[in-house]
Amino acid sequence: MKIVSRNEELLRDALSSIPQSSSRTSLSSWNKLIRFEDISAAAFKIQCGVQKTPCMYSRLSKQYGMDIYLKKEFLQYTGSVKERGVLYLLTSLPQDQQRKGVIVASDSNFSMAVAYHASELRVPVFVIMSTSTPPARVKMCREYGAMVISYGTTAKDSQTHARRLAQENGYLYLEEEDSAVYLSGLGTVGLEVYEQVPKLDAVIFPAGGHCGLLAGSAAALKHLNPHISVIGVESENFPVLQQSLKAGHPIEDQACSNHHFYGDVSGLCFGNNSLQLTGKLVDKVVAVREEDILISILRLLEYERATVDAEGAIGLAAVAAGKLPELKGKRVAIVICSGNLELHLLQQCITRALTLDNRVCRFSIVLSDCPGDISKLLEILAREETRLLDIKQERTFVTSELFTIEVTCTVETRDKIHTAQLRNALLERYPTATWTER
Repeated sequence: MKIVSRNEELLRDALSSIPQSSSRTSLSSWNKLIRFEDISAAAFKIQCGVQKTPCMYSRLSKQYGMDIYLKKEFLQYTGSVKERGVLYLLTSLPQDQQRKGVIVASDSNFSMAVAYHASELRVPVFVIMSTSTPPARVKMCREYGAMVISYGTTAKDSQTHARRLAQENGYLYLEEEDSAVYLSGLGTVGLEVYEQVPKLDAVIFPAGGHCGLLAGSAAALKHLNPHISVIGVESENFPVLQQSLKAGHPIEDQACSNHHFYGDVSGLCFGNNSLQLTGKLVDKVVAVREEDILISILRLLEYERATVDAEGAIGLAAVAAGKLPELKGKRVAIVICSGNLELHLLQQCITRALTLDNRVCRFSIVLSDCPGDISKLLEILAREETRLLDIKQERTFVTSELFTIEVTCTVETRDKIHTAQLRNALLERYPTATWTER
């Protein structure tokens, strides 16, 4: 059954002026009009290969004054929504190309999804990674079933090597881009959210350079209900999408971070299709600070028991930072699209977030070097119901009067109010106490 609406005309208008030739990958010939029927077909074809993830009411709703539903795409097998686009892309390949195999060159969520689903489909898959790739990612990719080859010290070296191998051996070199096939697969998230949460007012997606999820899902949602607000969120440090929309074309000179914390949030804007769809169908794009993302990672861990990365938490960050006041009292879905936060970063993120949330603080007090003085300090901390994380004593380099020690304590409190109560109690007893500002 063919469904025709004004929104299908919008999609056609959005893509009508886009040149069909591209040199990014050999998939460029697949770029065409993305229709609602394409997204529906993708949903049918990948239904047995990816999870239909829950979209659940969140306990964070009361805290932020709106009905929040979290679409938990981090529960996919590889921890990323990219599986949807990748699976539809791989199953759409001609059989002769499936026999020859595919090759990718990165340590991104896209490559992880290609490694897993190509192996499941018995398509030979090769992943080229630079020598700077974290060992955990190399191990995971191999466990998914890919042949992993370390080459070069930079991502560019790996990509050049992958292209050469593809040309010499007949592999299809895959690079994340915005072909209609890939966008249709990602757009199935929009279909599921619409089905799972009735009477939706808004849906929030991660944006940044790789805005395929935002564009594809917007195409589905706006077709089903033009009144649903579709909102994208990116980092203030890398406002790639906002700058590209302002310029009218994908920017190529944006300085991006190589830090694994940001992932695809800091990537270059990779295609005209996604950009044009976003400009036509997305209602709003906002930017958030790094501090807001860290707080959101903490909130999701505490309230939802969900361990997510920056890309997964950035949608909630816009709500937590007060960037979307118009959604107060509304029914809002937030797509939590990725949960691939590396273990060594997880501890750093939680520690920093607790400090930003005024729940870990540090202060220094000069005491006389007499028995019992430290015990009296500890009694105050116990009375104020704080948790002592660390205590250090300095005798040698104390600059105050003789026979004194400087005691530095790191403590954990319940919240900002509790921290203020502790500070007042200490200043009442120790007027010269100094606090380390975050």
